[in-house]
Amino acid sequence: MILKRKAYRKIAEWKRSRAGKTALLIDGARRVGKSYLAEEFAKNEYKSYILINFSRINSTIKNIFEEDTMDLDLFFSKLSVMFGRQLYKRESLFIFDEVQRFPKAREMIKFLVEDGRYDYIETGSLISLKQNTQDIVIPSEEEHVELFPMDFEEFLWAMGDETTIPFIRERFNTLTPLGNALHRKVLNSFRQYILVGGMPQAVLEYAESKDFERVDKAKKLILNLYREDVIKFAKGYESKVLAIFDEIPGQLSKKEKKFTLSSIDKNAKMRSYEDSFVWLSEAMVTNVCFNSTDPTIGLALNKDTATQKCYFGDTGLLITQTFMDNEYTDNDLYKSVLLDKLGINEGMLIENIVAQSLRASGHRLYFFSRSDNVNRENNIEIDFLIKRQKEICPIEVKSSGYSAHSSLTKFIKRFKGRIGQPYILYSKDVLVKGDIVHLPFYMGMFL
Repeated sequence: MILKRKAYRKIAEWKRSRAGKTALLIDGARRVGKSYLAEEFAKNEYKSYILINFSRINSTIKNIFEEDTMDLDLFFSKLSVMFGRQLYKRESLFIFDEVQRFPKAREMIKFLVEDGRYDYIETGSLISLKQNTQDIVIPSEEEHVELFPMDFEEFLWAMGDETTIPFIRERFNTLTPLGNALHRKVLNSFRQYILVGGMPQAVLEYAESKDFERVDKAKKLILNLYREDVIKFAKGYESKVLAIFDEIPGQLSKKEKKFTLSSIDKNAKMRSYEDSFVWLSEAMVTNVCFNSTDPTIGLALNKDTATQKCYFGDTGLLITQTFMDNEYTDNDLYKSVLLDKLGINEGMLIENIVAQSLRASGHRLYFFSRSDNVNRENNIEIDFLIKRQKEICPIEVKSSGYSAHSSLTKFIKRFKGRIGQPYILYSKDVLVKGDIVHLPFYMGMFL
């Protein structure tokens, strides 16, 4: 089964527009589908390709990169023979897979691109970590594409559904309700997506079996791989990274989802944990959301890095991490999600999936929080702030039983004239009420 990814179009545009003048680096979390995407592109778009996995290269291949790069004719000839692939000028692609494991190959990109004979795609995780870049010059000829977990539309493609998203996109554009029957159908599919998540391995398992127990096992393998990566690559502060990683579900289950370090250690200070948060973010295991203290176009200029929310990069993994110690047969969460009876856990999962959707749509994540210790009526908490059409738009995420939005009302009143369209994401159909647009959760991907 072939899993369609939207990033394929970005890679195709890179090939068309750059015509060998740059290399492309696909950056993303482990097991998010980088290698699969690069190889599918190579098979479809080139006459031949060579994939070099630097996590498994033998000494012969390593020696070619270390000893023969001064003579590119010899370099290419040896690789062609070693991999048994004929190379064709401007019609062959090299894939440097897991390039962070062999930084010298990444540094070579400058000279390989200048040579101009072939195209180059690199894939990597933890690509920005100091230990993976400290001894090399990062090539300016390298363009980046971030690959995230599969979004709702890609999930539906895997289920054989290519009609739902174009239909609901049209309803989003016109702010027209879907109607009860269609809304319930789409929401049910969205709840399945929440449970499975967007990691290709889990999506493929679900598409083929519809068995949540097998999906859960696939996700546990991915989570164990992440933990192994922390131990292997976060040397010196791995215990702090793991402490944050394990604490995320507990933090997100609170009403106020700002990460509180005292839950790990009552004497903990942000300065001693800052590198650990950065590690998880750069590994794209988490999506960090910063408090922007002043809602202007320059959200990043007013961010408070000490006040942040930490979401899982994939909501399906969040569910499995939350109940990691339970057997699937003892886990009622899957049933609760499908039947819309989540209760206390709903806010955690829905807010995480909204964060995931916004991040995949290209947004950096910010929220707004202001506390008044004298008069609590002045407290404001807005879940997300995004830039749309050169305006800042506030987004509130509400559970199925919500009846009021006092924080959003206060925010609109306080910053009237400075903000764009306010949104509420909730479990019901499209509704425009006063100045606020209400959208079902699954339309968050269009914002």
